Amino acid sequence: MGCSGRRHYRPGAPARSRRRKKGLTVAETQAREGIGRSRGGLTTKIHTLADGRGRSLATLITPGQAADTRQLVALLDLVRVPRPGGIGRPRTRPDSVTADKAYSSRANRQALRGKQIRATIPEPNDQIANRKRRGARGGRPPAFDPIAYRRRNQVERGFNRRKHWRGVATRYDKLGANYQATLDLVEMLDWLRAVPDGHDPRDRT
Repeated sequence: MGCSGRRHYRPGAPARSRRRKKGLTVAETQAREGIGRSRGGLTTKIHTLADGRGRSLATLITPGQAADTRQLVALLDLVRVPRPGGIGRPRTRPDSVTADKAYSSRANRQALRGKQIRATIPEPNDQIANRKRRGARGGRPPAFDPIAYRRRNQVERGFNRRKHWRGVATRYDKLGANYQATLDLVEMLDWLRAVPDGHDPRDRT
């Protein structure tokens, strides 16, 4: 009985540990799984680098509120295109990149210039106004080919083909790896169903 009394009066462990709990925070978990909040609630963005016929070469998923402009370099790092016959190293650098205004930034243009990739990206109105406001210090406007930019519609057509799959158009997967696997499967089928290169009229334009 005495022993029980002495144990009772010993100081116990603190009610709440001061150590940081292991694991990721809610924000870190959402970033890892590609889930974020925007006007429509929980959303996911799909960033794709495609060839001239809208077939995916590299794909990333990010939370819905993530900035598009920060994903371009990461997409370029994922490109691996096997050479005909499988001989030699795969191609990792496209000849040119055509993107919408969301991917326009000085850092992206410098990265493309450093990789010797021709860029066709229009400037947003705020960047144009900022460059003009700085005068001579704002530099010259970046080169832009409106004829080449017309072919960017192939990317939108590729997205439309993917949206025929309910699991892509509306995300049901909780884990980002599962949703990425769904995208990989759909994009693989898009390549298998495409007309072989050289037999499509778009290859000669």
